[in-house]
Amino acid sequence: MTALSFDEQGVDVVYEGTEFRLERALVEDAIDKSYPEVTDHEVLQIVEPNPTLSGEPKRIGDITA
Repeated sequence: MTALSFDEQGVDVVYEGTEFRLERALVEDAIDKSYPEVTDHEVLQIVEPNPTLSGEPKRIGDITA
């Protein structure tokens, strides 16, 4: 299971027991959207090769508000 924790500056990720951070600029470059408009599903797709997406995607801007 992958855990994502969002803040205004980036995303803390735990993937297969490894913890790392995706900075805001890296996420924006990877998705080609402004950071608040990126969804949690899009970030999960950066991290996992074939993620199981469930529920409605949530915008980072809504999560960090």
